[in-house]
Amino acid sequence: QVQVAESGGGLVQAGGSLRLACAVSGRTFSNYIMGWFRQAPGKEREFVAAISLTGGSPRYADFLKGRFTISRDNAKNTVYLQMNGLKPEDTAVYYCAADPSWTVVPGTRDFEYDYWGQGTQVTVSS
Repeated sequence: QVQVAESGGGLVQAGGSLRLACAVSGRTFSNYIMGWFRQAPGKEREFVAAISLTGGSPRYADFLKGRFTISRDNAKNTVYLQMNGLKPEDTAVYYCAADPSWTVVPGTRDFEYDYWGQGTQVTVSS
């Protein structure tokens, strides 16, 4: 059984930074494409970033404009999301997800991911 657990959320002022972490246990972490999604109140869940098995080919949502960086440490079974220049509109629950498909290019659609964490709340105050 694969378990996914996010951490690092919290309250931050606009312009600030947070780093989210996502630990995966139960199977070989390096076998999973990893992605981050978010869901704001009253909105649908949306893609944020994804990273391939080896850490290359990161993909980002267009709206980020370079503010976020996804990375992974396969030795620690952890994927990270460094968020800089946070805006109030970044307020959401952030979810980490794992895709076991070995696809070369990480997916951006939530149905491509099989395993999900419970989410971590990020709140950006103005």
